[in-house]
Amino acid sequence: MHPLIQKFLSEQPVITDGAWGSQIQTLGLRPGECPDNWNLENPGAVGQVALSYVAAGSRIILTNTFGANRMMLERHGLSDKAAAINRAGAMISRKAAQDAAFVFGSIGPTGKMVFSGEVSEGELGEVFAEQAAALAEGGVHGFVIETMSELAEARMALKAAQRIGLPVVVSMTYDSGKGFERTMMGITPEEASEEFKVAGADVIGANCGMGTEYIVSICSRIRSTTNLPIWIKPNAGLPEVTNGRVTYNSTPESFAGYALKIQAAGANFIGGCCGTNPEYIRALKRVFSERS
Repeated sequence: MHPLIQKFLSEQPVITDGAWGSQIQTLGLRPGECPDNWNLENPGAVGQVALSYVAAGSRIILTNTFGANRMMLERHGLSDKAAAINRAGAMISRKAAQDAAFVFGSIGPTGKMVFSGEVSEGELGEVFAEQAAALAEGGVHGFVIETMSELAEARMALKAAQRIGLPVVVSMTYDSGKGFERTMMGITPEEASEEFKVAGADVIGANCGMGTEYIVSICSRIRSTTNLPIWIKPNAGLPEVTNGRVTYNSTPESFAGYALKIQAAGANFIGGCCGTNPEYIRALKRVFSERS
């Protein structure tokens, strides 16, 4: 086990951060605008998001680089800025974290599938290697490969990140099938756990998906297959559309209440995904402090 992960396990549960994209939207990101490019165009606002999570009690914060791989950036005509965007994202979060938190670089999907022939594993390896190297240059302490649905893509991201020598979390999204217990590609928690345990991931987990009530059983199923640490970041309940806007049905208090069940199911790292904000992280800190 990587020494940094071992250190975290002595203080579990480790509280991570919440959503980034929606927080940047509240600061003025326009519809269709690339949030990752704000690392270069509006670093002060991105730093404000990072600082807000540190102040709320996050022990690990991520970077504003979820969609900053070259293939995703192509959609905005920014593929040539991939390395610069990732380096800047890491540096912004490191500046905010100081000595109060650790920074893990966020690596999200490319938007292309190996299964359908849109991209090869070799191409994915090159894209993820570029992103991981740039994040490392910016000073991250580890990586989170998140919101993945295809094993092949997640596996290539893991291999690329492992070359750096920092701890790597692999987190899938379970939002399909009966009970929302499979990824979009039909992968079960047990299949993903076995895949990444063998591949040498330091931490295995789940994020996003259909909210807190569904992710408890997913966490239990992951725990039944591995002794590795588990990373869980659910959405703030189920998404609802109100007046054209997506909202979520969990309050910070109800979210934190479910977090206790997530911890009991075996999670070591707990935070939030879509719909969460620093208030949700403060609620997590309160509820876990009361239990300690």
